[in-house]
Amino acid sequence: MGDTHEPNLFPVPGPDGHRQRPAGTPCPWESVDRRQAARDGATGPEPPARPVCPHCGLPGERRLTYTGQHVLLEPLLTVPTHLVPGGHRWHVDPGGQAWNGGLDEPPPGTTCRVPHQLTCPGLTLDEIKPWRWLDTVREENARRAWRQADGADRPDALPDAG
Repeated sequence: MGDTHEPNLFPVPGPDGHRQRPAGTPCPWESVDRRQAARDGATGPEPPARPVCPHCGLPGERRLTYTGQHVLLEPLLTVPTHLVPGGHRWHVDPGGQAWNGGLDEPPPGTTCRVPHQLTCPGLTLDEIKPWRWLDTVREENARRAWRQADGADRPDALPDAG
C-alpha cells in the first residue's frame, strides 16, 4: 500500500494466471452478456456467416462488441448522437470493437454509428422498440393510473372549493 512506483502484481494460481479459462469451464457471466447483447441489439450474424441482415438481406458492417457478440452496423453511416434514440447509439473504439452508448445523455457535438436493425426495412418499429425507456415510463404511468383508480392515491376528503 506504499506509494512506490513498482508494480504490485503477483501470479494468480489457476486459469486466471494466464487470462485463459480451461475448455469446458462454465462461465456464469455468459448468459448475462448474451442478455445485454440482445438488449443492446448486438444480434448480428456470427462469423463465419456473411454479415448480411436475416430480415432484409442487405449487407452490414459487422463489429465485435465488448460482450463478445457481434452487432451489424449500417455501413458508412455516422450521425449526430442526439438524433439517435438512447440504447441504439453505437461507437467504435480504436481497436475496432463496438460499444453501446446506453441511455446516457450524449455530450454535445458527438457522433455515433447506427445499428442496421434500426434502419432495416424488414422490421417494424414495434419489433425494434427504439424507445424502450419510453415504454418503461408508459408502463409505470399505467401502474400509477391503476393505483389511482383503486383509491390508493386518493385523498380522504376533498378540499372546500367554495
